[in-house]
Amino acid sequence: MSPPRDSVTPDLWVCQLGVVPYRQGVSIQEQLRARRLDGAVPDTLLLLEHPRVYTRGRRSRDGELPLGESFYRAQGIEVIDTDRGGRITYHGPGQLVGYPIMRIEHVDRYLRTMEDAISAALDTHGINARGRPLDGPDYTGVWVGERKIASIGVHVSRGVTTHGFAVNVENDLEPFSWVVACGLPGVQMTSVESELGAARAPSLACFRREMAYRFCQAHGRRARLTSPGRLGIAADPAPARAPVAQAVAA
Repeated sequence: MSPPRDSVTPDLWVCQLGVVPYRQGVSIQEQLRARRLDGAVPDTLLLLEHPRVYTRGRRSRDGELPLGESFYRAQGIEVIDTDRGGRITYHGPGQLVGYPIMRIEHVDRYLRTMEDAISAALDTHGINARGRPLDGPDYTGVWVGERKIASIGVHVSRGVTTHGFAVNVENDLEPFSWVVACGLPGVQMTSVESELGAARAPSLACFRREMAYRFCQAHGRRARLTSPGRLGIAADPAPARAPVAQAVAA
């Protein structure tokens, strides 16, 4: 049975989608955002991976792809413009991507809660990480010292979020060095595997479970696993047109 219209339940649904092409991931989010606005589903966290892709947020500027798009495409990396906040970033297998589809009231509080949840999941595995809200919007995300381990970029329409976070777990970091990642020249990216070493690092599946738990805990909710079918997600959703809305930085 579906939850009552616009209800806030003690459960936060968590759905694992596996590896999803980026454009399909955007379409899935738009489907689910519409269902959340209608009250057909409660707040939900999608957890997935993307094939190799660069995405440019609404604050991206010229010069963030210094080698030219033809170079990146020759490496098998697509370049896609998106409506999330923030600058350019990279997604690839081994990186945990989280898309919360949630009704929120305070964007800044939502970003800080997301940073805290990621930091708590990393701390569980012995990595001391933190957000840097006082350093400005370009530093939104989670850092280990001066190294960035997680990026955040969200979109808010009619009080419901799409897009979210990406935590480097065991992914290849080299593609970050080919662009001006997050709009920060010279930024050093890191990952769970880089910080702990391959022998000590948790698997992506293990970190995914911890991240789901910590995200729900940070919002005072219980994690409840659900399926794509339960959420009404089509197997191959058609592209959806995004409404004019608020984009928030990464």
